[in-house]
Amino acid sequence: MDLSDVAAALQSRLAELGERMALRIRASVDPYDDESLVPLDSLCRSCAANADLVLTHLSRRGVPDTGSARETGRVRAEQGVPLADTLHAYRIGSELLWTEILLEARKRPEVSDDLLVSESAGVWALFGRYAEAVAAAYRERAAELTSHVRARRSALAQALFTGVVTDRTLWEAARELGLPEHGPYAVAVAEGGAAGGEPPEGERGERGARDALLQARLPFVREALAGQHVALIALPGAAAEDTCLRILRRTGARVGLSPCFPSLRDTPQALRFARRALSVLEGTGPGVVRFDDDPLAMVVSAAAPEAAHLVEVVLRPVLGLPTAERSRLLRTLEHWFAAAGSAAGAARSLFVHPNTVRYRLRRVEELTGRSLSDPRATADIRAALLAVRPSGAGSGGPHGPSAPTAASPASGEG
Repeated sequence: MDLSDVAAALQSRLAELGERMALRIRASVDPYDDESLVPLDSLCRSCAANADLVLTHLSRRGVPDTGSARETGRVRAEQGVPLADTLHAYRIGSELLWTEILLEARKRPEVSDDLLVSESAGVWALFGRYAEAVAAAYRERAAELTSHVRARRSALAQALFTGVVTDRTLWEAARELGLPEHGPYAVAVAEGGAAGGEPPEGERGERGARDALLQARLPFVREALAGQHVALIALPGAAAEDTCLRILRRTGARVGLSPCFPSLRDTPQALRFARRALSVLEGTGPGVVRFDDDPLAMVVSAAAPEAAHLVEVVLRPVLGLPTAERSRLLRTLEHWFAAAGSAAGAARSLFVHPNTVRYRLRRVEELTGRSLSDPRATADIRAALLAVRPSGAGSGGPHGPSAPTAASPASGEG
């Protein structure tokens, strides 16, 4: 004796049974009550198909067919129904189907209570097996969809950074990447090595920056380009840029930040500005430098051959001095510019008397033939000084291995 006759009787009214299961699920599980998410006719067909799986197995035995259960899992993942709600709905349908099996069995004297008890464990094991098939297919499809979404987001982000965009692409990118359609925005570029491998936990590192930006409600999209971590960050509100800077400084990375810009179409240019800012960041430790912090330095660093010629034209007499005197004059100029042209301010940072600073500045004027009271001459000297900085001591740059790093800190008598 088995339950094949019971199963056959229920299969004869499968459509009605599927509809009842669907209505029970819609009344009990919120996402299923949304017609735009899970249409009722689709849910009815799914319930009937899954009920048919169980009833067919009760009639024929053999290896259970999980096809309909897996299809349910795939479809619910595509519809965006949470897995927990999907499994809850499956349990509700299973409970209703078991109730119907019991009611139909009670109509048949040949089906004893002992048979129902012995069959119940197998039926519920079957329900569990189908539920596992639903969950497995759901996770597989969800992973596929996540991978597809990530690939599309990455493609859209790269289109923004490279400028391969149309007006429609800009609109799509803003919508799909969660960015506002209008700025201001900024681009940040971090050295790949600074945040390479697994990002550190806590406030520092890439994960910390990501979480902090989310908490500050600064929409962003990030991408790995040419060995660098690149982020396009929306800056809504007057204080947004300052907040962004604080977050970037806590990462412990070396970061260049572009000027703010109003349109996503300007993203490629902003990326160039951010990379240029990163390229002039001094030292080897962490830090954040904005392009707007020293635009002249950015321009000088972007034109290496022209900058080298500028150095020869403006500072050649200074660079031809013995090493010690040359270093003192260049370092004094650097501190004088940093002190906004104040001899007293430069003297304090150099730990020398203001008259010493004034003497050195006059020496520069005599050697170069340019007056530091003339704005045009001062601009020439400032630009040439910036061009000296990247060569560094012992770098073998355009001024030879002994060329000083103008930005190096003062020590001793300055």
